[in-house]
Amino acid sequence: MTDPQIALMMLGIFIACVFLGFPIAFTLMALGIFFGYYAYYDPSRMWRAFNRLTDDAGWWESTRLWIEGFYNNRIFDLFVNQTYTVISNEVLTAIPLFLFMGYIVERANIVDKLFGTLAVATRNVPGSLGVAALITCALFATATGIVGAVVTLMGLLALPQMLKMRYDHSFATGMICAGGTLGILIHPSIMLNVFAADSGTTIVRLYAGALLPGFTLVALYLIYIVGRSLLQPSLAPKPTKEELPEIPFGQMMWLLGTSFLPLALLIFAVLGSILFGLATPTEAASIGALGGIVLAVAYRAMTFERLRESVYLTVRTTAMVCWLFVGSYTFSAVFSYLGGEHVIKDFVESLSLTPIQFLILAQLIIFLLGWPLEWSEIIIIFVPIFLPLLPLFGIDPLFFGVLVALNLQTSFLTPPMAMSAYYLKGIAPPQIKLTEIFSGSLPYVAMVFFCMVLMYVYPNIVFMLPDAIYGPSAR
Repeated sequence: MTDPQIALMMLGIFIACVFLGFPIAFTLMALGIFFGYYAYYDPSRMWRAFNRLTDDAGWWESTRLWIEGFYNNRIFDLFVNQTYTVISNEVLTAIPLFLFMGYIVERANIVDKLFGTLAVATRNVPGSLGVAALITCALFATATGIVGAVVTLMGLLALPQMLKMRYDHSFATGMICAGGTLGILIHPSIMLNVFAADSGTTIVRLYAGALLPGFTLVALYLIYIVGRSLLQPSLAPKPTKEELPEIPFGQMMWLLGTSFLPLALLIFAVLGSILFGLATPTEAASIGALGGIVLAVAYRAMTFERLRESVYLTVRTTAMVCWLFVGSYTFSAVFSYLGGEHVIKDFVESLSLTPIQFLILAQLIIFLLGWPLEWSEIIIIFVPIFLPLLPLFGIDPLFFGVLVALNLQTSFLTPPMAMSAYYLKGIAPPQIKLTEIFSGSLPYVAMVFFCMVLMYVYPNIVFMLPDAIYGPSAR
């Protein structure tokens, strides 16, 4: 077999291992080292000292030099270098701080106050609880960037209220699942940080580019909830005064000031300091982590147990992301060295695709990968396969990254993975069926596709804000 054929076999074995359920990070590292040992195998260099031994050399000396020669393969040097590259990556340094901010805010008891206030403030809007739930999801997702936390917490807070007020099961669960997934699109999205580290895209431009598409998607969701509530009132009955009493305007302002305003200020402090160049993402993440602690203390929700749990979850998630990167970097380096990248590039060139056709094909593949895989595996392992092809078609990595972030919304909503649905099912009352959650999520998948079409037709939705703040980029 030729080296490129071995590279394709390497990729095929990896995909098979993923479907068999092997741990992704360790599978990548194992395959990278195994095939890398073959790729960098050079016996004349590896066993140079062993081959120089004289006949009177002892058994111990011979064995020691042979073992040293066995480990004198360049793949081990590559593995150490890739590990150091990941650990010293400045973009990835912000991830644990953003994670810590999210876990602290989740435990600050601010979300339940925010949802209750918005539910009362929007009581006269059709589908008021749905509107309140989605706005809360968007704000909470913006503050945390953690999908599981948003879906789980909103499922515990909002779903019982909506069921109590006779909301349709599919309608209620779909909006919570869709709202929770916004965390991977709107800053401080961990996914955007990972994509920036993969692609070399400027992280601040990526944050700015994702804002308008993110808010466009939120607007589409809100229009759908209000519109369907108007057309089919039985799906979201209007609450009575006994179920959701009216409160004086002054009291409403006080409630908004003590629930909505603190979270909004934290988001603005973090996002604004990055977008306007006042701080690097890592420095802004530090501000956010400190702000999350201040909020938890202010709401009297800070305990040693909650702090310990937040630190533990932060370390666990950070370790997972780092090992995925180490495995991915090692795997992709060996794959490229064997010529696999050139095989894929030559194949795509032979298709004679236009830029739009390539974008559609790439997004279709990513959408299909979202069925069995999680976003982290897609971004770290498969998206880098497409990145070297972007200059060939004149596609800006910023535009491609925001498209991928939008597309991966669907990976949380479409079975068989549909992690948002499983998060919600895990804490939902027994009468809620998984099929109802899936059917309620499908309209939001259609809206994600519609938002992607808008980006294809009007790419300035992505470029307008980065160009206005930082000036036009060469593309």
